[in-house]
Amino acid sequence: MTSPTSDALLGPADVRELAAALGVRPTKQRGQNFVIDANTVRRIVRTADVRPEDVVVEVGPGLGSLTLALLEAAGHVTAIEIDDVLAAALPATIAARMPERADRFALVHRDALHVTELPGPAPTALVANLPYNVAVPVLLHMLDTFPTIERALVMVQAEVADRLAAEPGSKVYGVPSVKAGWYAEVKRAGAIGRTVFWPAPNVDSGLVSLVRRTEPVSTTVTKDEVFAVVDAAFAQRRKTLRAALAGWAGSAAAAEAALIAAGVSPRARGESLTVEEFARIAEAAPSRKTAPAAPEEEPRNQ
Repeated sequence: MTSPTSDALLGPADVRELAAALGVRPTKQRGQNFVIDANTVRRIVRTADVRPEDVVVEVGPGLGSLTLALLEAAGHVTAIEIDDVLAAALPATIAARMPERADRFALVHRDALHVTELPGPAPTALVANLPYNVAVPVLLHMLDTFPTIERALVMVQAEVADRLAAEPGSKVYGVPSVKAGWYAEVKRAGAIGRTVFWPAPNVDSGLVSLVRRTEPVSTTVTKDEVFAVVDAAFAQRRKTLRAALAGWAGSAAAAEAALIAAGVSPRARGESLTVEEFARIAEAAPSRKTAPAAPEEEPRNQ
């Protein structure tokens, strides 16, 4: 099998020429910043450890810069694109620049948040350049919807990267940190400068690596029950958990009882808890306590 040449990847002139031909101007509404550096997309693919046997799903391929680099390394790539013009143009770009691998590519023209199934083989990896406004919801949705995704590498704004990879006790540890931790081991995997994008953003970007847990969080409750506790705990970050979870539990006293039952101090705050501790609190929810069954009546003498 022939290998694509470096000329197959998009450089700065290629990106601008392609955008001009399509009448595309990056929009802030969709957080579009196109990667124009071939070395950067190859670095992303290397960092993601994409292998020939991988089936990669990419969200927001744009003009195809990262898509082409993924096709160099992966067995199959499925791209999810919401933009009408970009979705229509991408297959032609693949066919023109990497014809020998075009049969390994599939396109899904939908909002990634509404995608519940993908064509072809089940994905094993997620690699994407995610816009700021939807990065966390899209990432969590993909991990939840496609359990065959073993690992992910996403490029996001540096602030989002820090939040996703934050450890308990960190000032930026919050809802994204805990929810990502429900699915995977998460860590920062590098920084990306502004000059590799067109247009250049006003902030730096970062890479985040996620490797799905080999063993799920051990709990008797559902993910939604755990996430309800997480959302309540961080809705009022400055409050103690006794106060922050009062609405969730029904009262501050009920919240305190659940926390004590879970082995968590009522005076603690959400940013100090692991995902396992949030799960224990969910298990101790007042709504899960059932009243003892009423004794059966003795049969009456006829």
